This record gives sequence, C-alpha cells and structure tokens, in this order.
Amino acid sequence: MTEPQAGRPRQRHRSRAEANQVAAEFEASGLTRQEFCSLKSVPMKTLARYVARLRREQGGGGGSQQWVAVEVAEPRGPGAELAVVLAGGRRIEVKRGFDAGTLRQLVTALERV
Repeated sequence: MTEPQAGRPRQRHRSRAEANQVAAEFEASGLTRQEFCSLKSVPMKTLARYVARLRREQGGGGGSQQWVAVEVAEPRGPGAELAVVLAGGRRIEVKRGFDAGTLRQLVTALERV
C-alpha cells in the first residue's frame, strides 16, 4: 500500500449517485464554485467533473440545447419585472430585487419534473 502524499489529505471516493447529488446541490445552491467547494470541502476540479457529468447525463451537454419562442411584450404597469409563460399557461414571475439563488433552485427543481 502506498501512503498519501505528505501535506495532501486523501480524497474521499464518492459513488456516481453521491457525485450527482453534490453536483445537484451546487447547481441549486446559488453559490460560486469557490464558495461551494470551500463549504463542502470538495476540490474545484472534482466539482467541475461532477457537474459536467451530471449535465451530460441530464442531456444538458454538447449540442442538445433547444430553442424556444420568445415574445417581448410591453410593460403592463406595477406587475412582474420578468414573466415566463410555460406550456399550459403556467407562469413564473419575478420582481425587481428578487433573490437569484431562489430562482435558480426553482428552475433546477422544475427541470427535474
């Protein structure tokens, strides 16, 4: 057996499911990579690999992007600053000063449905 290099802690091996969970937590966190890695004690290169693999598995990588129709409407007064109307008439609206992290979590959750 070889011993870990001096000064470098031994890296924890994660299963594919654990790695995907770490990547999903990062994407929903609203944190920068550096903040998340520091908080969770995950090397930045490892997180990048986990996120890339998760996106490939979810169909979000390399060439699988889809275009959607966008309609720019005139402002309607004191309503939402931004509104996204989904199929079936569902809407997501955000006002000035919204929390971007919360919106990111919502979008991530909706993408899983």
